[in-house]
Amino acid sequence: QVQLVESGGGLVQAGGSLRLSCAASGRTFSAYAMGWFRQAPGKEREFVAAISRSRGIKYYAESVKDRFTISRDNAKNTVYLQMNSLKPEDTAVYYCAATARPTAWGAQEYDYWGQGTQVTVSS
Repeated sequence: QVQLVESGGGLVQAGGSLRLSCAASGRTFSAYAMGWFRQAPGKEREFVAAISRSRGIKYYAESVKDRFTISRDNAKNTVYLQMNSLKPEDTAVYYCAATARPTAWGAQEYDYWGQGTQVTVSS
């Protein structure tokens, strides 16, 4: 079992920045690829970013590429999502997730999920 707890969400003006954190506990963190997803009201959960478990290769949704950066600190069992140049359409609940696969983009491929943290971007 892996427990995930997100933090760092909040209210920010358009153009601003936030950094989300996801602290993991349980099994060996470095054995899991990590991902960030988001879900806006009335919409399906969508992929935001992922980082592979060993080489730290990063993947991004086109909508956040060049604005968001995913990173991980295996010594701290934490994955981060640095979000810059935020837009109102980035407003959503953001979830981190863990998978035993080398990496994954689909929500159904992830085994463990956090409870989510709300990000609201005002115009």
